Amino acid sequence: MSATPHPQKNRAPRRVLATAAGLVTVGALVAAMPAGAHDRGHGHGHPSRTVDVQLLSFNDLHGNLEPPAGSAGAVSETQADGTVKSVPAGGVEYLATSLRTARKGNPYSVTAAGGDMVGASPLLSGLFHDEPTIEALNGLDLDVTAVGNHEFDEGATELARLQNGGCHPVEGCYEKGKKFEGADFPYLAANVTDEKTGKPVLKPYTVWKKNGVKIGFIGVTLEGTPNIVTANGVKGLKFHDEIETVNKYAKELDRQGVKSIVALIHEGGAAASSSYNYDCDSPGAGDGISGPIVDIAKGITPKVDALVTGHTHQAYVCTVPDPAGKPRMVTSASSFGKVYTDTTLTYDRRTKDIVRTSVESANHVVSRDQAKAADMTALITRWNTLAAPIAGRPQGFISADINGRGSTSPEKPLGNLIADAQLEGLAPADKGGAVVAFMNPGGIRSDLVYAASGSEGDGVVTYGEAFTVQPFTNMMNVVDLTGAQLVAALQQQVSGSNAASPKILQVSKGLTYTLDMTKAGADRVVADTIRLNGEAIDPAKTYRVAMNEFLAGGGDGFAALGQGTNKLVGASDLDLFNAYLAAHSTASAPLAPPATDRITIVQ
Repeated sequence: MSATPHPQKNRAPRRVLATAAGLVTVGALVAAMPAGAHDRGHGHGHPSRTVDVQLLSFNDLHGNLEPPAGSAGAVSETQADGTVKSVPAGGVEYLATSLRTARKGNPYSVTAAGGDMVGASPLLSGLFHDEPTIEALNGLDLDVTAVGNHEFDEGATELARLQNGGCHPVEGCYEKGKKFEGADFPYLAANVTDEKTGKPVLKPYTVWKKNGVKIGFIGVTLEGTPNIVTANGVKGLKFHDEIETVNKYAKELDRQGVKSIVALIHEGGAAASSSYNYDCDSPGAGDGISGPIVDIAKGITPKVDALVTGHTHQAYVCTVPDPAGKPRMVTSASSFGKVYTDTTLTYDRRTKDIVRTSVESANHVVSRDQAKAADMTALITRWNTLAAPIAGRPQGFISADINGRGSTSPEKPLGNLIADAQLEGLAPADKGGAVVAFMNPGGIRSDLVYAASGSEGDGVVTYGEAFTVQPFTNMMNVVDLTGAQLVAALQQQVSGSNAASPKILQVSKGLTYTLDMTKAGADRVVADTIRLNGEAIDPAKTYRVAMNEFLAGGGDGFAALGQGTNKLVGASDLDLFNAYLAAHSTASAPLAPPATDRITIVQ
C-alpha cells in the first residue's frame, strides 16, 4: 500500500475485500497468497509479482487557477465528534503541491481527470480561452482526462485546438513570440462522434505504460451533453450511451492484451453527505450514493477495474458492484481543485490485471496551509498581468455577500439579482419589451463576495468577479411565449428530465408562485398560484420573455422555452449584469442582497 503520509486524512482508506466465497479479512487473504506474491518489491530476491500503481485523480476544475472565493472555495469535513467543519481549499498552487507530495515514494503513479477541466472558467482563464488552464495542467503532470460537457462550450474545433495547440483563430497569440502548444496529455472522447464520419472526435482511449505495467483509460462524457450545452457547441456531433461505449472499448483493449482498465466518466452522483471524508459505504457498500452514476457503474463490464467520475461536483469514494457482483471503486473529487483522490491499484504482472481485492482509495483536501508551488504562482502572475487592465475594473458595490453557487436554497439571492438585471436591460420596447426574465441556476458559477479579492477594497465588484459569476457571455434573447407555455416551463423545472434532480429557474421581480415539494412531478408547481405583477397568468395571452440563448434553445430540459417565437437578440448576459451593478450601486450606497420571496417553498 502507499506509504505516502496524508496529514489531512480523517479516516482509513476505503478498501475492497471480496472473493468468490464472500468477504474475508486482509490477514486471511495475505496468508492464502503464494509465497512472494504479496512482496511488492519491498524485499530482495525474486521480482515481485504485484506492483502498486498510484492513481491520483480530480475533476471539474473549470479553470479555477486561483483559490475559489467564498463558499465555492471551501469543503465540508466531518470531525471525529461528528461535527462538520468548513475548510478553505483549492487553487492550482496548492493542488500542484498536494499531487507532488502524494507522488513521493510511489514510482508507479498516474494522474487522471474526469472532465470539465475548462469552461465556465473565471476571467483569468476564460479571457484567454482557457489556454492558462491547459498550461497549468501540463505543469501538474496530468496524464489523461476525459472530456466533460464544458469542453464543448466553444465547439469541437476549439477543443481540438486546446488538444493540439495553435493560437486562437480570432484573437491570435496572447504573448509576443509565444505560440500556444496545446495539452501534453490526451483528451479522451470515446462517446462523441462526428455526425458525418461516425468516428470519435478525439482519441477514445489511451494506455499508460511503465516497466511492463499497462493500464488502459477510456474517457466519456455524459450522453445528455447536448441538453446542457448551447446548440453551436455540439453542432455536427453525436453523443452516445456511456455504458455501451465503455464496454465496447474495454473489449477492444482486452483484445490488445490490456487487462487493467479505468473508465473516466463525466457523469456522477449525489452523496448522502456533503463532507469529502464521508463514508459512502455505510451502512452497506454503495449505500451513500445515488444518481445516474450508480446505474452506469452497475452496467459497465467487469473488465473495467475502477471508475473516476465527475459532473455533479460531489466528493465520494464508493464501492458499487459491477455486473458480476464484484466490488468496484467509484470516485469523485468535488470541484475547482479543492479535493483529489488517491487510489491504490494493485497490478498483477502475471495476469496483467488489477487485484480488485486490494484496491483502496480515499479523498484528500487540497489544503491552503501547505506551501504554494512556485511554478504555478509564476504562471498565475504572468496571466494576471495580461488580464489586469480588464479584470480589476470596478463594476459596482455590494454591502454583503450575495450568494449564488454557494446558496443551497432553490431561490438564490444572486439568481434574483441576475434575473432582475436581465429584465431591466431588455424591458424597453426597443430592447425587446420583456415583462419577465428567467435564469438557469447552473449558469450562476460563483458568489459575489464582499471581501476584497485583491487591492480593490471590500464591497467592490470588479469585472473579473462579475465574469466569474457569468462566464459564458451568452447572448440574451427575448421571445414570445403564451401563458400556457410559461406555466409548462415552470412545471418542467420539476418534471420530465428534471424530475429526479429539479432545476429551479431564477425569476425576475414580479413573478411569484408556490413550489410544493411534497407533491410529485409537474404538480409541484401549484399552477393557480402563479402571478405576474399580481395577476394570474392567462394561458392564451402572449408574454415577452427574456432568457439567455442556452435556455432559449430548450437547454436544461426546458423544451417549452425553446418554443418561443418572434426572437430578438439582445446584449450579452454579462453586459446586462455589469450595467445593472453600475446603475444600482455606488460606494456610498452599495447594493444589498435581494430578498428571496418570489418562490414560496413547501417542504
